[in-house]
Amino acid sequence: MFVISEQHAVPVKIWQEGKEVLDTKCIEQAQHLSKLPFAFKWIALMPDTHAGKGMPIGGVIACEDAVILNAVGVDIGCGMGFVQTDIPVSVLRETVTGSGNLVQAICGDILRNVPTGFGHYQKPQASAVLDRAKAEMQKYEADAALLPQLDEGYFQAGTLGGGNHFIELQEDENGLCCIMLHSGSRHFGNIVGQYFNKIAAALNAKWHSAVDPAWQLPFLPVDSDEGRRYLEWMQLSMDFAYENRAIMLQKVKEIFAKYVEKYTGSVPVFSGEINCHHNYAALEHHYGRNVWVHRKGAIRAREGELAIIPGAMGSYSYIVCGKGNPESFMSSSHGAGRTCSRTAAVQNYPVQEVMTDLHEKNVVLAKHSKNDVAEEYRLAYKDINQVMAQQSDLVEPVKRMFTVGVVKG
Repeated sequence: MFVISEQHAVPVKIWQEGKEVLDTKCIEQAQHLSKLPFAFKWIALMPDTHAGKGMPIGGVIACEDAVILNAVGVDIGCGMGFVQTDIPVSVLRETVTGSGNLVQAICGDILRNVPTGFGHYQKPQASAVLDRAKAEMQKYEADAALLPQLDEGYFQAGTLGGGNHFIELQEDENGLCCIMLHSGSRHFGNIVGQYFNKIAAALNAKWHSAVDPAWQLPFLPVDSDEGRRYLEWMQLSMDFAYENRAIMLQKVKEIFAKYVEKYTGSVPVFSGEINCHHNYAALEHHYGRNVWVHRKGAIRAREGELAIIPGAMGSYSYIVCGKGNPESFMSSSHGAGRTCSRTAAVQNYPVQEVMTDLHEKNVVLAKHSKNDVAEEYRLAYKDINQVMAQQSDLVEPVKRMFTVGVVKG
C-alpha cells in the first residue's frame, strides 16, 4: 500500500505497489475525491481499482453528512451470490446427457431459463421487495417519475444482465462443484441512479457548489429532502438486487439438482450460501464518527465476515474472510479489475483466441452471441492471485475455485 498526499486534500491510500501501475485517469479521479469538503480521513483504493465514472471502480470513500451519486453508481446493489455443493466436478464432466456432459447440459438449461443481457421475463415474477415497496408507497410517491419502475421490476426479478455479470459452475480445492453468480438491480437501479444524479447535479449548480461539475461527483446532503429520498430509493434498489441474486441462485440450484438427480441418482446438498453487495453506500461507524461509506466496486470486509471476490472467466475466484482493517474502512476488492476497456478488449483479442483459451482450460461457455466474448477475456483483467496478494492485510482467503462452466449475457 502507498499513499498520495496533496495540500488542501485528504490522503489517498492505494493497495498497490506504486503510482506507476495506475492509469492517469484513475489517479485524477482519486485526487478529485480527496478534495471534496466532506471526505472523511482519506480515500481508499483497492488493488483492483481502475477509472470509472466520476469515481474509480475499486474505490472507497467515507463522507460526513453527504452521499455522492457516482460513488455508488447506477448498478446500485450489484454484487455476488455463492453456494457450495457436494457433487464432484469429475462426475459432472464424465456423465453424458443428450446435450453433452452435465456441465454443458446444466449451463445450457440455465441460459434458456434465466434471461440475460437486456432480456426480461414475459410475465411478472414474485418479488417480496417490490410488494413491500407498494405497501409503503408513501416513501416513494414524491418521485412520480420512478414509480413505473415498481411495476417493471416484477419482470426483471431473477434476471442476469450483461457485461461482466455471470453465472458460473466452479471447482474448489476438494474437487467439488460450487455455484457463483454476479448481478445487481438491473434496469431498476440504473433508472434510480440516473434520476437522482440529474437532481443532484442541478442542485449543486443552484448552490454554486465548490465541487467542480467536470469531476462528475454530484452529491446530496443526507438531511435534505432529496438526500433522504435518494437513500430510500437506493436501499430499495439494494434490496431488489439482493433478491434478484437470491431468485437466480434458487433457480440455478433447482436446475443443477434436476440434472444431477436425473443422470446420477444423487440428490445434491447445498451449503454455505453467501449474498453480498459491492456497489452501495451505508451509514457506518469509523474512527469515532458515523459516516456514509461508499463502496463502488468494493466489498465490506469486517472481521470474520465472509464475502466473494471473483476473477475473470477461465481463472480463479475466492471466498474470503474479512480482517476488519480500519484503514480501508473495513473493505477489500470486489474482483480482479480491468486492465483495458471492453472496446479495447474486443479490438485486441480475436473471438477465436478467447474461445481457444476457454477450450484449453476445459471451460464450457453458454452465451447467445460470441461476438463480444473478448470483453470478458481473462487477459482483459488483472491477475486475481496478484490482487489477492496485494490485499493480504484486508482479507484472508478461505476457498479458491476455478471456472468449470460459465453463462454470460
